[in-house]
Amino acid sequence: MRPSKRLSLIPPYLFAELERKIARKKAEGVDVISLGIGDPDRPTPALVVEAMQEAVTEPQTHQYPTNRGRADFRQALSDYYERRFDVRIDPEREVMPAIGAKEAIFNLNLAFLDPGDAALASDPGYPVYTAGPLLAGADPVVMPLVPELGFTPDLSSISAQDRARAKLLYINYPNNPTGAIVPPGFFERVVEFAKANDILVVHDNSYSEIVYDGYHAPSFLATPGAKEVGIEVFSLSKGYNMTGWRCAAVLGNADAIESFWKLKTNIDSGLFEAVQLAGVAALSPDADAEVASMNELYRIRRDLVCEALREAGVHVKPPKGTIYVWAPVPEGFESSAAYCEHVLEQAAVVISPGSAYGPSGEGWFRISLTTPDDRLQEAVRRLAAL
Repeated sequence: MRPSKRLSLIPPYLFAELERKIARKKAEGVDVISLGIGDPDRPTPALVVEAMQEAVTEPQTHQYPTNRGRADFRQALSDYYERRFDVRIDPEREVMPAIGAKEAIFNLNLAFLDPGDAALASDPGYPVYTAGPLLAGADPVVMPLVPELGFTPDLSSISAQDRARAKLLYINYPNNPTGAIVPPGFFERVVEFAKANDILVVHDNSYSEIVYDGYHAPSFLATPGAKEVGIEVFSLSKGYNMTGWRCAAVLGNADAIESFWKLKTNIDSGLFEAVQLAGVAALSPDADAEVASMNELYRIRRDLVCEALREAGVHVKPPKGTIYVWAPVPEGFESSAAYCEHVLEQAAVVISPGSAYGPSGEGWFRISLTTPDDRLQEAVRRLAAL
């Protein structure tokens, strides 16, 4: 068997490697606690599960769905965006379901990139921002997220050559892995940059519903001119404890949505209609209390982790969004990977090295807050004792 050459261009997926490492330690009898993968530990809200249970009994949901999506799901997304973000979305032309945000982000590369083209990708960032262009035969160009700029890229530092080749630009706020929220004026600068260079902006909006301390995350599409140059990938995975459901959508520029639809009709057969009906329930105001409850739980966990890190001598700033704490590697370690290996060996706790998210992640590490309370408390006790 000879795999394709394109597979040699990408490293093994980060979380697959973490799973192997955890399994190896557990096989040795070690009580490992993983703070690596961002997969909510609480169940999907009951009203969503009940909507799904009812939907799967309806024979019409058992047939091929349309890639355009159910009208009621598209309308629910439109209503949600107006209620939550004050953004008007045309449910006929400006929204389409996706089988999870990861699938959507990858397929956008196939829809818009040719060999020789480039995608500008946040660094550190979700690994698909860079692996996707490579698998599409194009080139990822990393944009370092500058801590002094609120973990945003310095758009003025992108070379003229890279601006000319770029057809996509990936950004993500609230940000994975840094937990950063978008600073005032940044989205406006992105719109201006995209217009000047004829680039499609892809805003990964997977964490807008996980926020703390009174912060309300905006949609990129609320920025004046954003729909002219961009789309947004909205996912129900993290905010609604629905990672396994694979329920997301692409919203925004109608022409980009049309191109995405043309690609998807040749790749998949659409999102299971019962999942779409569950999504309708999740997007209703009835689910708001569930989201608020989860955010309070994560806030408590965030504060617990940050306090333990401070006790361990790590200077950390509590994030206002996402399910992650991003912290600098303590002095005395040559790399983020070395520190994470030290933590695993000495405390049997798995944390993610920042370098796994891109070159600019070196010197940092990420902790996920999606671990049951008793295990998280034990993990932070071990961290504080290091």
